[in-house]
Amino acid sequence: MDQLEILFQESTDSNLIQMTLSNTTDPGRAEKVKVRPVLLRDGLYFQETLYRGAQVFHENLTASEMRRRLAGYMDGLFRQAQIVCTDWEATALVSKKGRVTVKRRQKTAPSAGKGGAALSHDRSRQYLLKEGEPVDFLVELGVQTADGRVVKRRYDKFRQINRYLEMIDDVWDRLPAEGTLHIVDFGCGKSYLTFAMYYYLHTLKGRTLRVTGLDLKEDVIRHCSELARKLGYEGLSFEQGDIRGFEGTDPVDMVISLHACDKATDYCLEKAVKWGASVILAVPCCQHELNGQIQCDILQPILKYGVIKERMAALITDALRADLLEQQGYDVQILEFIDLEHTPKNLMIRAVRRRGICPKKAPLEPVMEFLQVNPALKELL
Repeated sequence: MDQLEILFQESTDSNLIQMTLSNTTDPGRAEKVKVRPVLLRDGLYFQETLYRGAQVFHENLTASEMRRRLAGYMDGLFRQAQIVCTDWEATALVSKKGRVTVKRRQKTAPSAGKGGAALSHDRSRQYLLKEGEPVDFLVELGVQTADGRVVKRRYDKFRQINRYLEMIDDVWDRLPAEGTLHIVDFGCGKSYLTFAMYYYLHTLKGRTLRVTGLDLKEDVIRHCSELARKLGYEGLSFEQGDIRGFEGTDPVDMVISLHACDKATDYCLEKAVKWGASVILAVPCCQHELNGQIQCDILQPILKYGVIKERMAALITDALRADLLEQQGYDVQILEFIDLEHTPKNLMIRAVRRRGICPKKAPLEPVMEFLQVNPALKELL
């Protein structure tokens, strides 16, 4: 473990931004650990954030204490460490036989004058894609200027892209640790987020990808295909087609569906489950189906207001989708994707295929009978 000890020594002695330990061998003990520096009243510490199921634990340790803790974690519990410092970053992999592989690179354009990582205990969130550091696809899509400045009128898009990547960052270690990752992005549209996901997983995480973006619009597919070729994003391709009719023969590791309208989201979720996808990210849109089905005498006094019924139907639709995915062996969260002020379609269903035995879930039939609804995803599955 000498290579790891050296790596942990150097990272805690230099300007560490964040470290992530992942690919756990024992989810019951810890699924993931993140480490960042914090400046407390009595000096510099390193804050450990440990994720276990739905629980999150924090602990502040000195540099020497943290190095011992990290070495212990990598000696059997975690098989991957991702380290990001102000001027270098590294990935360490530990094989099942204990062989350590370290890949390290210097950053080509460190941000001068920023004083390293933010150390306040309650610091504001740091973006994964940083202002002032040009990213090729952001420049081509008009979000950044050539020198890395974010275009003022595109700042909301910049924030959305980073929020999306944070949601992937939280679960990317649940994807297969080796080999080519196969990802399908249904309804990719102009593909800001498709390119962002590719850049994050391939350029920043070093994974080999095969990504397929699907959309109905021919001009959109042509534009995205040209941009992927221009950027040299190998393994990223786009196809014109309908979600319901799309057929894939190979296993798919991650399925993405952003703003697929009404039951199109259900078709995406059905395909993801049948492919056995490790991760599903879906932001539903225009949930009309249950709005036309709900009938409940007890709730009629509030359902008589059209806008209330519409919003309740949308929330119930997503809740039932999440429950149905849980019954199929997924751990599911419903998260706020972007600020409500920008769009009311701001909820993401994030599902990660469960490891181990699936706990018994409460039946959904009584709820559906009470509301007199029969969601499409139930029938599809």
